[in-house]
Parts: sequence; C-alpha cells; structure tokens
Amino acid sequence: MKADNQPVYMIGVAAQLCGIHPQTLRQYERLGLVTPQRAGAKNRLYSENDIKRVKRIQRLTQEMGVNLAGVELILRLLEDMDEMRRDLEHQFEEYAKDVEARLQQILEKPHIPLRKDETLLPVPNIRPTRQIDI
Repeated sequence: MKADNQPVYMIGVAAQLCGIHPQTLRQYERLGLVTPQRAGAKNRLYSENDIKRVKRIQRLTQEMGVNLAGVELILRLLEDMDEMRRDLEHQFEEYAKDVEARLQQILEKPHIPLRKDETLLPVPNIRPTRQIDI
C-alpha cells in the first residue's frame, strides 16, 4: 500500500487524473500552488496528495470562481488552520495528561486535605503558537 505523499504519477497521468492539460499543472507549479517531486532534472512526479490538491484548486477556480491569487491565499489559510488544529490537539493531550496525573495524586493520598485557595485542576494554558498573516 502506497502512502498518499509518495510521488508516483508522471505529469501526463496526473493531468489526466485531474481532468486538466499538463500545461495547467506546469502553471500551478510555477505559481507555487503545487510542488511535485523531481525524478532527474526534468521529470515531475505527483503524489495522491498532489492530485487532491490540484482537484481542490480546480474546484475553487471553476466552481467557485476564485482567481489563482485567491486560491493561493485560501490554500495557505487552510494549511495554517490544519497546523493550528494539530497544535491545539497536542496541547489538549498534554493538558489531559496533567489532569490525570493530578487526579492520580489526589486519589493516592485521600487523607491529605485540599487547599481551598488552590484550584483542584489546572486551568488550561492553551494558546495559538503562531499568528496567521494575510
């Protein structure tokens, strides 16, 4: 089973899978919208992720009427959102581990009184790690 990011499709096959002309793929590459892997100096190899990205670009331009500058911005914002989502998930996992550890300490020593001036569980310190620039 191949990974979605493994480059396997030559430009002609990739264009056919996307329903576009190979020249369009070359234009997307020049604009930085898609970055295929290179095999040698000239051969471009596209992955499943590249094909999905090109199809997304086609949907934005053809069905939604977005120009290529808008597509670039939309794709960058979507990538930023994915990165922020992964970061938030990681921070939440760390918070959950901290809560479990504190609860375990409380359960191991039930005879120790709890202080009224301290919170039982930590307040989550979840924060965005980066700003989105438009």
